[in-house]
Amino acid sequence: MSTTRLTVHTPGLPAGGDAALRSLLGRSGFAVTEGAGEAALVLAPDGVPAALQDELRRTAAGGTPVLLVGPLLGQPLADEAGVVLGRLLPVHAVRVRPGRDAGEVTARLGGDELLLTDRWPLVEKVADDVEVLLTANSAFTDHAVATWRPLTRMATLTLGSTTATYDDPAFGRLVVRLLRRVLGRTDGPPVRAGMLGYGAIGHEHALAIGLTEGLQLAAVCDTDPLRVDAARAFAPDVRGHADGDDLLTDDGVDLVIVSTPPNTHADWVLRALQAGKSVVVEKPFCITVEEADRQIAAAADAGLTLAVYQNRRWDADYLAVKRAVRGGRLGEVFHVETFVGGYDHPCNFWHSDADVSGGAIYDWGSHYLDWILDLLPQPVEWVSATAHKRVWHDVTNADHTRVLLHFTDGVEAEFTHSDLAAARKPKFYLLGTQGALVGDWQQERIVSRSPIGLVSEDRFAVSDAPAALTLLDVDGSATALAAAAPPPQPFHRELADAILSGLPMSVTPAGSRRNIAVMQAATLSAADAGRPVAPPA
Repeated sequence: MSTTRLTVHTPGLPAGGDAALRSLLGRSGFAVTEGAGEAALVLAPDGVPAALQDELRRTAAGGTPVLLVGPLLGQPLADEAGVVLGRLLPVHAVRVRPGRDAGEVTARLGGDELLLTDRWPLVEKVADDVEVLLTANSAFTDHAVATWRPLTRMATLTLGSTTATYDDPAFGRLVVRLLRRVLGRTDGPPVRAGMLGYGAIGHEHALAIGLTEGLQLAAVCDTDPLRVDAARAFAPDVRGHADGDDLLTDDGVDLVIVSTPPNTHADWVLRALQAGKSVVVEKPFCITVEEADRQIAAAADAGLTLAVYQNRRWDADYLAVKRAVRGGRLGEVFHVETFVGGYDHPCNFWHSDADVSGGAIYDWGSHYLDWILDLLPQPVEWVSATAHKRVWHDVTNADHTRVLLHFTDGVEAEFTHSDLAAARKPKFYLLGTQGALVGDWQQERIVSRSPIGLVSEDRFAVSDAPAALTLLDVDGSATALAAAAPPPQPFHRELADAILSGLPMSVTPAGSRRNIAVMQAATLSAADAGRPVAPPA
């Protein structure tokens, strides 16, 4: 990724108030410079001082594009931007929508709008040569909230008055896209995806690809021709392959989605990268840290995208848990427990074969340990694990596993997966210095009539339903937490953004490697009677 020098001015912004945005800019290929940059970004929640206004006008006059962020531009800058500002609205829920000239600024926005809570000024008029990129509605009238005037090299985003707005990743991605617009950067052609294996997760990928701007399903490889036919229900013109080597040499494929059993992930990923393809690999990333390191290094050397499909990062209940933790509603979190299971026979597929799956810890741990590590970014000091094999002897995975993580700051977390749990523990159990959070399993069911009129009940697995979340205060009061609605196609939209626009993904190979390190250490500990094992560095 090439680096773009960016001058950033932050008049009136509290120290560190732009930390999240600066981090995103850095991961998107922008390097903040003290001197003259290729573009200037102004973050001014309370207005731009007169002296800085004069400097910015000179900067734009010299041909360097300027992006002004904030609701109070100042009249000289508003004149240069070609907008007439009216009344300043109070802080409220703002639905930001594409303007008439939005183009790629709103590519993969997620639906047709973005919801932010902020204040912004009504724009009463725009000059004829001004491009309207984003709008918001007030009193049934659309007003511009982001504009670009190529003649004067001046762009505006009249949102950005609160710290919460600057911390919002969606707002940050809009800022990056506006910078790309004023710099004349455009996305390349759609990314042509080829799926290596079209198993249970295949439909999920195919549907998401079809709904994501910038992605298209071009090819599917599977030894079963019926699965290739199933893929054509989503993409009728998809090319079918029966041999993985044919997919890797398909010139019409830019991205390979590796959906093979876990013990083959590293080999296929490395071969795809060597063939010049970007890669998405199913979870778990791989089996060992050594395999993870080789894949990460190969992607970096080739300048290609490598991503792990941690799709449950966007589960509705986990999003709500994460929001509560990040929002400080529990105070300092020092204890986390997650649980999945019940009393039932494991599946009879490769998931239950330890030689293929990596073992029980790698199966659900790919999700539940990933959640723990996403919530707790501090280093893991050691891992202890135990495993029981007592009932289900026809499969090789353990029947019951418990993984304890001890972090360097003393915080602890535990993950339990059990096929012997006649009584379930809560899905989530978090303790903090100012409260607790409990997520109880819910048994969802559909009640209907059979063909002869009798009552018929279809009971779903509890793991298919979001947990009922309760936030408990230190005074004993309890508050039900609503599940957070996940955005549409979140992983695949980020994937397209990463390949086409250079925007970072929230799930990173380094983060997935961290999970592999914990699961590898846990497997070693379980084989040695629970002896604490430090994750590989």
